[in-house]
Parts: sequence; structure tokens; C-alpha cells
Amino acid sequence: MKTTLSSYDFVNAFSRADRETQFSRAALFALFEYLEQVEQDTGEELELDVISLCCDFTEYATALEGAMAYEFLPDADESEEKQEQDALGYLQENTQVITFSGGIIVQNY
Repeated sequence: MKTTLSSYDFVNAFSRADRETQFSRAALFALFEYLEQVEQDTGEELELDVISLCCDFTEYATALEGAMAYEFLPDADESEEKQEQDALGYLQENTQVITFSGGIIVQNY
């Protein structure tokens, strides 16, 4: 027996699991859209596991912040915009990155 979740059900599941501070509301909606796309691409339904998602993904305010968590060193001679672009490219080469207005979500690796 399966239950179809709306994006709001998905977001509320994090509150019910006491994980509402793990991701911003905007990040949760972005993560929901990403997971729905994975289901469409693979043809397999995913099971909602809030704890697993909290372990598998991390939200960052910027790509540079996320990349530096994985020992990326920006070129100090580059502009902030170029550093951000380089950081995003670095992350995209190494893992799944979900961008949204307000930040990024990185699949931990």
C-alpha cells in the first residue's frame, strides 16, 4: 500500500520527525521536486525516509560554502562570482547538486 505525497505533505513530514531545522522550507520544496524527477526518470517509486534524506543531503547558502566543506580551495585572485561558478562546477563533477533560490543542496559524498 502506497500513499502519494504532495509537496506540503513532504515538508510537513520533516516537522513530524523533529527535523524541521535540517533544511529551509525552500530547500525542502526543491528536494521534493528533485525526488519526484528521480521517480519519473527511473520509473520507481521512492519511499519517504526523512532521517535518510537528512543524512544524504546538506543545504548550503552558496556553492562556495558547500564546496569548501569538501576541501575545495577557491582561487583567491578570482572574483566572488567566478569562485562561486568554480565551486558549483566542482560540486557538480563530484556529486548531485540541487540549486534553488536561496541556496543549494548537495548530496553528501
